[in-house]
Parts: sequence; structure tokens; C-alpha cells
Amino acid sequence: MKMLTTSFARAIGQLGDPAILRVLAKSILATLVIFAALFALLWIALDSVIEGWIASYADNDYSDTIATALAVIIGVIAGWLLFRIVALAVIQFFADEIVLAVERKHYPDAALTARDLPFSESLRDSLRGVGRALLVNLAVMPIAAILLVTGIGTFLLFWFVNAWLLGRELQDLAWARHREPGQAPKGQTMPVPGPIRFLLGGAVAGLLAVPFINLLAPVVGAATATHLVHSRASRSSDAA
Repeated sequence: MKMLTTSFARAIGQLGDPAILRVLAKSILATLVIFAALFALLWIALDSVIEGWIASYADNDYSDTIATALAVIIGVIAGWLLFRIVALAVIQFFADEIVLAVERKHYPDAALTARDLPFSESLRDSLRGVGRALLVNLAVMPIAAILLVTGIGTFLLFWFVNAWLLGRELQDLAWARHREPGQAPKGQTMPVPGPIRFLLGGAVAGLLAVPFINLLAPVVGAATATHLVHSRASRSSDAA
């Protein structure tokens, strides 16, 4: 727990690093552009459907108004459900820059020995992580709907599921540059123990639920995971 707290504090402390700020700006912009595009597509689809339904009773302006209202309502709900997945997808593309910035400042020897990830490997890992997150979240949706009557059960379920997912994905982001080329993480000894991964994922999942702070959460999570991976590697080397 102390290692996680220390790693998290060090990640927060590096947010002012120009390299981190560049990644933060790009990730926030990309996230907002994706959601803007999704909202626009949703509005166009709703407007087309509604216009066909009420064409005989109202003008197009009325159709536009209804479509906009529905798009906002559905967009807010979908945004709450999908933000974690979109944020994870975006940060996958910029993870190398975050990990490299942390390593250059705190672990220069590791930065020198790390390999550059080919685009194909980055894309494969990104699609695997996002696909896993999407499938798991969809799988628990029926249970989440039942738990709505409890008031907080749905939130806790999504938090638990995404804590597990995010902990693993963030570790793999930080670890990817130090794995053997061409090897997937499955079957290899994880550099960060399961309970620590879960706590890391839980902290980031909690931050993702807070407006505005959720834009920082993926970057902070990737930086924290980098510290955890190298701290564990350093301890293992000392023990050996």
C-alpha cells in the first residue's frame, strides 16, 4: 500500500513536466473530439428517425429540437458508461510518451534499455485492451440494471469491474517496453502483484467518476503504473 501511495504521489508531482503536459493536452483533445463525433452521429441518427415519425404532424425545427434533447440525454448516459473505455483507448496511443517521460526522470537506466514499440504491437495491445473492457462492461450490464434499485449497487459493480480491468491494462502499458519482443503478457510473471494492481485500478476508476479530474486520471494512472513496475523490478533485483 505504501508503494502505491508513493508511486501515486510521484505521478501527481510530475504533472507539470512539459512532456507529460503535452501528452495530457493531446489525450484530452482526442477524448473530446471522439465524444463530439459520437454525439454528432447520435444526433443525426435520432433526427432522421424522429423526422420520419412526426413529419405529418410537425415541421423540421420541432424534429431537430426533440432530436437534440434526446441526444443530450442519451449522450450523457452513454458518456458515463463509455468514458472509461474511450479514455483507455486514447491513453493507449500515448502511453509510450508517458512511460518514457517517467523513466527518463526517475529510471534513466531503464529508459536506455527499453525497446521502441512498433505501431502494429501498440495497435494490437490497444485493441485487445479496449475490446476486453467493452465486452466485460457489456456482460455485467444486466446485473447493473438489476442493482439500480439499490441506489449505489450499480456504481459499485462498475467500479469493481473497471478496477480489475484498469489495474491490468495500466500495468501492461508500463511493462510493454520491457517485455520480450513479440510476447504477450499472458503466461508471464506479472511485475505488479494482483492486489496492488486492483488498488491502482480502483483509484483510477474512482478518479474517472469525478468530472474534469477524469481527464487527468488515465495519465496519472499510466505514470503511477510505471513507478510500480520499476519499483517492483528494483526490489526483485535487490533480493536476487
